[in-house]
Amino acid sequence: MKRSSDSSIPSDGSHHTQPKKPAARPVVPVNLDVRAYFAEGALDNSQPWLLNPEIPSPDEIMGTGSETEFVDLLPNRIVGPWSSKNEYLKAHYELLREDAVAPLRDAVAYFREDPDIQDMNIVSIYEKVHIVGITFAQQGVATRIQFSTIRSGKNIVWEYSKRLRTGTIVALSPADDSFRNKCVIAVVAARPLNGVKQHPPEIDIYFARSIDADFDPHQEWVMVEARDGYFDSEFELSSSDRFPLAEQICLLHPNTDTPEYVKADPVMDIQSTICPSGEEGKINILESWPRYPTGDLDATQWRALEQMLTKSLAVIQGPPGTGKTFVSVIALRILLSNMNPGDPPIVVASQTNHALDQLLRHISRFERDYIRLGGRSSDPEIRKRTLFEVRQNEPIAAIQGSVLGQAQRRYNKYHHTIADLLQNFSAENDDVLLPPELFAKYGLLTATQCDSLAKGVKGWIRLNDEEDDNPLLAWLGEHVVPFEVHYSTETFGFEEDEIDLEYEQLKELEAEQGNEEEDRELLKGPFICLRERFCGQSTSAAEEASRKYLKEPDLWKVPVKARGGVYNTLRKLLKDKIRSKFQSLVTLNTNNCKDLRIGKWERDTHLLQDAKLIGMTTTGLSKYRALVSSLKPKVVMIEEAAEAIEAPIAAACFDSLQHMVLVGDHQQLRGSCSVQDLQGEPFFLDISMFERLVNNGIQYQTLRRQRRMAPEIRRLLEPIYGELHDHPSVLERPRVPGMGDFRSYFFSHNWPESNDSLSSKYNEKEAEMIIGFFMHLVLNGVAVKDITVLTFYNGQRKKLLKLFKGNSYLQGQYVNVVTVDSFQGEENEIVILSLVRSGRPTIGFLSIENRVCVALSRARTGFYMFGDSTALADADSLWWQVVTLMGGKNPKRRLGFYLPLTCTKHENVIYKKDPSEWDTAYGGCDLPCNERLGCGHRCSLPCHR
Repeated sequence: MKRSSDSSIPSDGSHHTQPKKPAARPVVPVNLDVRAYFAEGALDNSQPWLLNPEIPSPDEIMGTGSETEFVDLLPNRIVGPWSSKNEYLKAHYELLREDAVAPLRDAVAYFREDPDIQDMNIVSIYEKVHIVGITFAQQGVATRIQFSTIRSGKNIVWEYSKRLRTGTIVALSPADDSFRNKCVIAVVAARPLNGVKQHPPEIDIYFARSIDADFDPHQEWVMVEARDGYFDSEFELSSSDRFPLAEQICLLHPNTDTPEYVKADPVMDIQSTICPSGEEGKINILESWPRYPTGDLDATQWRALEQMLTKSLAVIQGPPGTGKTFVSVIALRILLSNMNPGDPPIVVASQTNHALDQLLRHISRFERDYIRLGGRSSDPEIRKRTLFEVRQNEPIAAIQGSVLGQAQRRYNKYHHTIADLLQNFSAENDDVLLPPELFAKYGLLTATQCDSLAKGVKGWIRLNDEEDDNPLLAWLGEHVVPFEVHYSTETFGFEEDEIDLEYEQLKELEAEQGNEEEDRELLKGPFICLRERFCGQSTSAAEEASRKYLKEPDLWKVPVKARGGVYNTLRKLLKDKIRSKFQSLVTLNTNNCKDLRIGKWERDTHLLQDAKLIGMTTTGLSKYRALVSSLKPKVVMIEEAAEAIEAPIAAACFDSLQHMVLVGDHQQLRGSCSVQDLQGEPFFLDISMFERLVNNGIQYQTLRRQRRMAPEIRRLLEPIYGELHDHPSVLERPRVPGMGDFRSYFFSHNWPESNDSLSSKYNEKEAEMIIGFFMHLVLNGVAVKDITVLTFYNGQRKKLLKLFKGNSYLQGQYVNVVTVDSFQGEENEIVILSLVRSGRPTIGFLSIENRVCVALSRARTGFYMFGDSTALADADSLWWQVVTLMGGKNPKRRLGFYLPLTCTKHENVIYKKDPSEWDTAYGGCDLPCNERLGCGHRCSLPCHR
């Protein structure tokens, strides 16, 4: 007889069935390579640059000390070989560090020059900074601070602001010092939205050095942030690393050999992978590569695929729409299908989380055994395969010999010890004075002095038995005062701080700054709230006298007026002693957190080693280098390789690497730098490894057949790429409703540009003209989602969004208005490009060919530009060629000071040349509508849609 699954157990406990024991966890040996990596890095002092602290020192930020009087940097060598691997690594490490440190160094210099400055475009100042708590996170002891943003002069839109984002380095100084002598460096640990939106705002920080850690709620600080700086301390490359491919990457040897694992077994099945319905066809890919392409691949993609599978360093350039990702996915599918049991996982990386998710989405259709490292995927299916989720859902083996267990026990011990140390400053005790016993414990009061306090207070009459029995309260009398920090209500009417980031950019930053624990901007760990409500009433000049009074055995003999100062001196001396112990414990805890990290990665290696593929961003290549290196990967593929600065790609040259594939397009966007002086000549930090190799003669393959743009739009790229071939699928694109034969057009004007408060450009009249044109397209049947408005300037983007928001017809619809930089890799049916610049001899961003290339190549069916064609053609040779193409007669002229629109009802062309003319436009022309209404009458309105 079967027992019911919900059978009850007698209340007398007579049911004695033993509970089923959980299955024992498998025990596996520890992977010692993770801790060996850290140990070797700690011991490697073969080069002076390796001795730099992980986080910049106060001397670096303050510009003090002989070593910081000037910064001597080697530029990125973009022409010719490096003299050695060490010179190459040193140069890129120091360039990357300077890019991170210089903005904060300059911000502190601005403040030191004028401590009363208000926020600037490049500097944010936060005053009345006070410590309010401690979080014992497993990454370290985090300090919660509250602060005032009064110097911003504006309301801060925290949802779209890059202020104080996680990972930002900040500099703090006691308010009464203001960086004259003391500077403390910290890193933002977390910026939860509900924390910064409260009054006063709160964030969590890690002090960079344990000797700077503090807990004193009374200490007031001032905090300085560089608006453009972000420090990534994760770039780690030891000069003792073998650094595979150094001959090509550093010395620029043009000949690229075959990966050793391919030489050992060159027979692969490629036919059934490319054509899943076809028969299995194993071939020797080194000796018998098929002459003609298979499946949907064109000839250039076929040659690219051969390089990707057979060259130790394969470099593939893919102009817009030529199928870079398509070829990458096929190469990965072939490599994955030909893996042997026990082979290490393939590593793939992309510059952005968005692009990484797109790539993994393709891979997931044929391979489920992949894991995504780091960040926060926006794709629900990909999120299931993040390391965090896999760890939650799959049994974890017991790691024999791991440091994790001991490190967790020490973590608990240190957290309780620190909590006990700060007990008297916790919020639960903030309604009482610090007790005499505490001062005696630290040798600040003698037993005789404590007895004198107790005896003296016996003569006092108590109002009730529950009154505080601390004798210091009676001794201080009216010379004890509450400690309060007053934060004025910071409202600035409707004036808001400039929105720094587009939604897409903000999501990307949040994803990149999240850690592998999916912290969601919140620190996990025990928290203690710190508060000290009372202090003595005194002046700062009383401290020297107070120290003399502390030598008095009978404290009741201290003059009444001096007692507030004596109590404050006791508090100061006590905090100094506790701070010293606190900092020692923080040091021990910080070292233990490194063991926690090692232990967790020792655990994670056993999940990752069973995966066939691991995905991460290029930042993750540095961040997780110790973890990934321990898996001994042979193959690394980098998508968007031309958008990444060189250092993170160099970090992917693991000791075990045999095969690297770089896929990108150096004629589109380059890597970004915080410091403009490091971008371009003479330092060239923005030049990627991809671009440097291509320009120095390393063999590469360019894809030539594009599948995105209608030919009329594709021709605009001829000045950049020369000849691109059109796939048959782009030859029969439908007309753009309301535009007749005009698939592309350049509406030229000379309306003047303006600057916003962040010095970003905008052109109000051009924006108004674009709104009218957008509405014409929509009224003629184009879906709002099929139109993207692009601009080079955030100021113009905000102006356009404001105008769209005020359009009653579009209420409730999402209009895609983005900057060019955030639209790399994207496309849409119709693109409207707002060029903004007019009336000036220089054209700023519009003179950067890589950005122009992206802007010209996003549209599939219709592309319409608005700007001053004369100014652009006069200022830049590329724009001269583009304007010449659009002003030619093949096809008919696509440029003018009017906008040719087609009435789909009457088949006639109408022209608009000023925003005011849209007031009478309803998507039709100037003729009467004249259609018969339901009531039988003719419509008397002008032509409309």
